[in-house]
Amino acid sequence: MFDSESLRESYRIADRRTPRVRVNFISSLDGAATLDGLSGGLNNADDKLVFDTLRLLTDVIVVGAGTVRAEGYAGMSLSTADAAWRVSQGWAAQPPLAIVSGRLDLDPGHPLFTEAATRPLVLTHAGSPVERREALASRADVLVCGETELDPRLMVAALAARGLSQILCEGGPSLFGALIEADCVHELCLSLSPILEGGSAGRISHGVQATRAMSLEHVLTAGDMVFLRYERRRHEV
Repeated sequence: MFDSESLRESYRIADRRTPRVRVNFISSLDGAATLDGLSGGLNNADDKLVFDTLRLLTDVIVVGAGTVRAEGYAGMSLSTADAAWRVSQGWAAQPPLAIVSGRLDLDPGHPLFTEAATRPLVLTHAGSPVERREALASRADVLVCGETELDPRLMVAALAARGLSQILCEGGPSLFGALIEADCVHELCLSLSPILEGGSAGRISHGVQATRAMSLEHVLTAGDMVFLRYERRRHEV
């Protein structure tokens, strides 16, 4: 089992002022992004600790609406101890959750909004339904980032303008693919689950092909689970 303090140091970002997108995923050894349709089927207690550490160190958590529904996201809230640690660092006690959606088929009464420790955000584009934007605005701050589809670069800029420069993306594959295409991925944290899944499970990203070179920053192990941290080579936003 990992030590919480050492994990914080392993994943800490030195320059928090520069906008940075960190993506966190898990996959099987043969590249499956899910087991029985859920990424949670691949993880264990050590992966959960890494997952929680990355949330602890971020300014905002970004996730696609499809992943919200598939993985059963609820109101975002860190523990009292973690919130106190963040305050000791001079950060907000709780990072908000930002949901990416073009259709905005989200229920304002969902616990995702009503039970969140801090007001969530919704990231969409100008072509999304105006009435849905107005309905969600009662529960979340709605940011328009693009004309007919979400523009990842505008999303990063909009979040940074609100003081949310350190961005953690938890998926899903379409959102990750869009970030890769826009060259907005600064870092990938990838957990390798020690199983072979086979079948037809999807990859952690899909979309337009765009090759981006990455550099290995660290390799951590816990039992048979491997935790990789890669950074974008010569990345410029």
